[in-house]
Amino acid sequence: AMPRGMALAMAIEPSLELAGLIEGYRRFRETGWAERRERWAALRHGQEPRVMIIACADSRTDPAQVFDADPGEMFVVRNIAAMVPPFETNPGLHGVSAALEFAVQVLKVREIVVMGHGMCGGCKAALTRELHGSEPGQGGFIADWISMLDEARGPIARELGTTGRDAERAMEHAAVKISLANLRTFPCVRELEARGKLRLRGAFFAISEGVLHLLDEETGAFAPLT
Repeated sequence: AMPRGMALAMAIEPSLELAGLIEGYRRFRETGWAERRERWAALRHGQEPRVMIIACADSRTDPAQVFDADPGEMFVVRNIAAMVPPFETNPGLHGVSAALEFAVQVLKVREIVVMGHGMCGGCKAALTRELHGSEPGQGGFIADWISMLDEARGPIARELGTTGRDAERAMEHAAVKISLANLRTFPCVRELEARGKLRLRGAFFAISEGVLHLLDEETGAFAPLT
C-alpha cells in the first residue's frame, strides 16, 4: 500500500496555476520570512499600521510592491476600481465601510491613500457601460459597483467620448476623486480630518511607466513623483 503521506501529497499536488505561487512561497520562507524572523515575531502581538491604502484588485497594482512596504506597514483594501462607497446605514454587507471603520476607529491610521491606476478595467466598463443591465453573477455585481462613477461619466463622455486612453485616464482620475469625496461622507473620517488627526490622499499608478502620481486637491491635477 502507498504510504499515507505520499498519497496525501499526490492528492494535493498543485495545479500549474498554483505551482508558481507555491514556488514563490518557498522563496518567501527562505528569504522574506527566515531573514526577517524578528519582524514577523513582533507582528504576533498585533498590528499598528499608520497608513490605509485603498487600491484596485487588479493583479498589476499590488500596493506592497509599489511602495516596497514591510509586513505590518499598511492596512490594505482592494476592490474593483479602488472605490469607496458613500456612508450608508441601510441593511447590507458593507465590506469597504467595515474595513474603513476598523482602520480609523481601531487601528487609528493617520493617513488614507486612494490609489487608482492606468488601464483600469472597472473604469473602462463604467465609460462603455458594457455591463449595464447584466444579471448578478453575469456582470451585474460589477455594473452596480461601478455605477458610483455614473455622475462623472457624463462630462467625460461628452468631452472625450467613451473609448480611447484620454477618456479612460480621465475616468481613472475621476474615480480617485469620487472615492475621496465619499470618504468624507463618513462622520468619523470628516471629524478626524477636520481635527488634523487624519489625512486623505489621492494617488494614481501608471502601470506602463511604473510611475506614481499624487493628487493636488486644490488644482485637481495629478503630478508624477520624481
